[in-house]
Amino acid sequence: MNRKIQSALISVFYKDGLDKIVRLLHDNQVTIYSTGGTQNFIEELGIPVIAVEDLTSYPSIFGGRVKTLHPKVFGGILHRRANENDVKTAAEFEIPAIDLVIVDLYPFEETVASGASEEDIIEKIDIGGIALIRGAAKNYEDVLLVSSRSQYDDVYAILEEKNCATDLEDRKHFAKLGFATSSHYDTAIHGYFSGIENAENFRTKPAKTLRYGENPHQAATFYGDLEAMFEQIHGKELSYNNLMDVDACVRMIDEFEELTYVIVKHNNACGVASAATPKEAYLNALACDPVSAFGSVIITNHKVDKATAEELNELFFEIIIAPSFDEDALEILKKKKNRRLLIRKEVSLGKTQYRSLLNGVLEQDKDLSIEKAGDFKTATSRTPTADETKALEFALKICKHLKSNNVVLAKDGQMLACGVGQTSRVDALKQAIDKAAEFGFDLNGAVMASEAFFPFPDCVEIAKNVGITAVVQPGGSIKDQLSIDYCNENNVAMVMTGVRHFLH
Repeated sequence: MNRKIQSALISVFYKDGLDKIVRLLHDNQVTIYSTGGTQNFIEELGIPVIAVEDLTSYPSIFGGRVKTLHPKVFGGILHRRANENDVKTAAEFEIPAIDLVIVDLYPFEETVASGASEEDIIEKIDIGGIALIRGAAKNYEDVLLVSSRSQYDDVYAILEEKNCATDLEDRKHFAKLGFATSSHYDTAIHGYFSGIENAENFRTKPAKTLRYGENPHQAATFYGDLEAMFEQIHGKELSYNNLMDVDACVRMIDEFEELTYVIVKHNNACGVASAATPKEAYLNALACDPVSAFGSVIITNHKVDKATAEELNELFFEIIIAPSFDEDALEILKKKKNRRLLIRKEVSLGKTQYRSLLNGVLEQDKDLSIEKAGDFKTATSRTPTADETKALEFALKICKHLKSNNVVLAKDGQMLACGVGQTSRVDALKQAIDKAAEFGFDLNGAVMASEAFFPFPDCVEIAKNVGITAVVQPGGSIKDQLSIDYCNENNVAMVMTGVRHFLH
């Protein structure tokens, strides 16, 4: 059933984008009720507004904790227009019908993230707003709810097209969004009091339908706010597989403080390099495996300049992510219309990860440990040189983020090759050696990193025979001594970290 909006209650924290809806309501002779700062905002637009205090005959009290919690407000929202007794009661107590509720919530999560005091955090727990959302959503038969500024454009389009009327489908859709908002908000509060990070159900987050999933026959949705993390300045929408590779890129680049480029394909790095200049870092990363880099996703922790953009433009890649781009670099990179260019924003990421499987969900802490030189325990008679130690640190950062079993070969701030996702560590090493040979790398003086221990000395023997001079591994095998003995006999330095980095 279509319902013409004749009255609206507007009470919001965020007012950007609200003005066009208010003007449209006014043009359609809609009576507007409001409170506090929102009332002032509407009055500054030159539009008449009735204060909620005038409706209820009660002022805002307790420092603003109680403003809209009154029968004349909630009765106006909740009374059923098709119910004769409800209509009679509303008339008896002079309760005006409220057909539209535009409300958002105090920024609880943002206040927590800011490191504010507990007192400030508690004051950002919205009471009236959450009640208004639930009340308006419950009575979607009669009331349209707008529960987030992200809905303003859609609501404006509907109201403009239908002359400030809505149908049942419209109202039920926005009621669903309202309950998602309230669910997300309450679970965030529960998470704060429980000390549980990411306690909310993922379905309470903003949802974006993707073209398809990992394959075209699979439906897919992303739940989260990508715009909070990236500004997309060019190119088509991100796909499911793009997002998987973007996540792999972000996890790996965050290990590096020095200027670094990472090239990812199918969630594994096919090129990583750190260097003094962006162009050198990119070219060194590309040299690792220029074949796999075709159609890849690239990330850097440094501004993209013109010289690097000219080199990048020679490669077909899906996405590049950077903290910023020079204008002349953008002119070059935007020549390919589908190429995605993302500016990464500073966003705090969670420390918990989830995976659905069987008939449930696994939850675990993210692997945020990375071992540096101070954590290395030399297991052999020879200690790694300073250059070898630096290379071992570099290689370990990479192998932590590759599928197990994996091995990384590196030298001078450049990944020379890697073997990933093998059921045998020997096979992973052989894969890496073959890759290095294919692209012309000399492994003499290079180092090897492994995310898990060597159960036998075969890997260190194979590595030594192609020129590897130092090795880092977690240790922990009952046969560690066999590998240590081989290294001692062949002047190979080995350090152990005591920390395994399986990735499946």
